[in-house]
Amino acid sequence: MIYIGLPQWSHPKWVRLGITSLEEYARHFNCVEGNTTLYALPRAEIVQRWREQTTDAFRFCFKFPSTISHQAALQHCDDLTTEFFDRMEPLANRIGQYWLQLPATFSPADLPALWHFLDGLPKEFTYGVEVRHPRFFAKGAEEQLLNRGLHERGVNRVILDSRPVHSAIAHSEAIIDAQRKKPKVPVHAVVTAQNPMVRFIGSDNMLQNRELFAVWLKALPTWAQSTTPYLFLHTPDIAQAPELVDALWHDLRQALPEIGPAPSIPQQTSLF
Repeated sequence: MIYIGLPQWSHPKWVRLGITSLEEYARHFNCVEGNTTLYALPRAEIVQRWREQTTDAFRFCFKFPSTISHQAALQHCDDLTTEFFDRMEPLANRIGQYWLQLPATFSPADLPALWHFLDGLPKEFTYGVEVRHPRFFAKGAEEQLLNRGLHERGVNRVILDSRPVHSAIAHSEAIIDAQRKKPKVPVHAVVTAQNPMVRFIGSDNMLQNRELFAVWLKALPTWAQSTTPYLFLHTPDIAQAPELVDALWHDLRQALPEIGPAPSIPQQTSLF
């Protein structure tokens, strides 16, 4: 089993492809990254609507709000955390994992705050953590401490693969903006729990994307033998995300036949 999705479920240009709502998106993909909660909590009625537009087979992987991960730096945020879980409660049985996207300022010295925060979370959910501080990628004692602590708690280390976008020629505003915003960190394909998450940040060069995705065609089938991975496919201009799906799906299905045919989205060649 593997879950594959995009970082969001709607975009104005996807309307021309027949994706007009979360309900329609969920006919093509079995999960979504759920970036929206990083910036603000959705209203209760919107969360209920998301439940009505999906089935129990669908999985949401929402980020913890930035008020918790960035502004509070995981400290003294019990009320914020409780509010978050209470708001998302209607989707409880459709949560793939809740995950923390920590800023680059969150260093190994802050690990005690991470452990305290994770240890206080509800046990019925799966969690992930994405780190960005350079010392967490140095293959030294501090990275080992991070990996060991996550493993002991059954928490996934979220893997960011930004090689494609940083390898791209900066010929458009979308590429330039993505290269400025997306961290340029080494790819450490470490599995610390049962739901490894890979965030593949593609470029607008689909041939290059296929070449750089090859490493995941080896890792994901191996992981799928003993875990349930999540794969999220990004593009600098998110309007092109369906095109990235088209570019990678044949190779993915060769490596993972169980994922079935490609999502039945019309070809995008003339649409973007």
